[in-house]
Amino acid sequence: MKIEVKVPTLSESVAEATLLNWHKKPGEAVHRDENLVDIETDKVVLEVVAPADGVLQKILHEDGEVVASDEVIAVIDSEGKASVERARPAIATEAADVSTLANNHEMASSVVVPLSPAARKLMAENNIDPARIHGTGRDNRITKADILEYLDARSGKSGRPQPEQAATPLPNVPVVDGRLEKRVPMSRLRARVAERLKEAQNTAAILTTFNEVNMRPVMDLRNRYKDDFEKKHGTRLGFMSFFTRAVVEALKQFPVINASLDGQDIVYHGYYDIGIAVGSPRGLVVPILRDVEQMGFAGIEATIRDFGQRAQHGKLTLDELTGGTFSITNGGVFGSLLSTPIINPPQSAILGMHKIQQRPVVENGEIVIRPIMYLALSYDHRIIDGKDAVLFLVAIKDALEDPARMLLEL
Repeated sequence: MKIEVKVPTLSESVAEATLLNWHKKPGEAVHRDENLVDIETDKVVLEVVAPADGVLQKILHEDGEVVASDEVIAVIDSEGKASVERARPAIATEAADVSTLANNHEMASSVVVPLSPAARKLMAENNIDPARIHGTGRDNRITKADILEYLDARSGKSGRPQPEQAATPLPNVPVVDGRLEKRVPMSRLRARVAERLKEAQNTAAILTTFNEVNMRPVMDLRNRYKDDFEKKHGTRLGFMSFFTRAVVEALKQFPVINASLDGQDIVYHGYYDIGIAVGSPRGLVVPILRDVEQMGFAGIEATIRDFGQRAQHGKLTLDELTGGTFSITNGGVFGSLLSTPIINPPQSAILGMHKIQQRPVVENGEIVIRPIMYLALSYDHRIIDGKDAVLFLVAIKDALEDPARMLLEL
């Protein structure tokens, strides 16, 4: 029986995708739910898995080709002895690979664990015991993302770029007129981000207003309860939950900041879907926290942490990256002292957070040292007046400098 392999159904805002890398060749055995090819949209990288066991008979579109939603890209033959005979060596090879890995210095177990091909290769390269990793794939299959997360945890690395990585020479860089130069095509995500940001600059009347916030009250509250918070909720208490809640409370006071422009109409949204800008190896992505007004601090922290981890491995879904009524970006984690963020259309405003620094400030006529953060609010002046923008930012500042009022919704 011939089974067609199709591009997944893409969202209405995504018209096409690019095939990145086929993991199988024609004639090779495949297993149900095994990743066949990675495809890139302007928002996420998706895995196209085999719909059934069999042999990959034909590939209709090669790496780098542009495909549309639901387009047939390959054909699998699920009939005949050939598919069974070809599948058996693959299973034996998988078991053999795990057995071989078990002899390495880091191996403490000879348990045969189901692995995806990409995970098997990565595990062999890093001498990892599969018994140490909990698989998140179908039937507890260990995926490449599981291996990468394990390696990050083992090495203590964060998602932030390391200085030594930036200094590493580009591999296979051609020499042009005696000088190193490399030309690579822009990824779909990078191209889409560039298009949307340029569209925002060309269309919206973007203006930015600034203020500063004394982070001492939030830091004291966090330090007082962070251990109990993590023990009860299983997630750390960071600053993003405070800022997200402060934004929602301020949006309730100034609904025009949560609105968007549609032609000649202003659309006021009765819900608060907050986009959180997250850095990833493919570029900046903005997953959406839905209905934040109904979320507690623990839910906000856990969801943002999950977004950050899955962004590193390209596991965010199209739905999670679509929509939003307001965005928050935190350049402070990279050391940014001040910036003017660009709004994310069709949203009308975005809050920029920055690095916390100890600064001298005047309180009650005396100079004291306080942890200060600069805040920046970029907004579309076509529908938001300067007064509303300034007062909105002041409302965020007031909520953070007196978090008890925010928690009591005063």
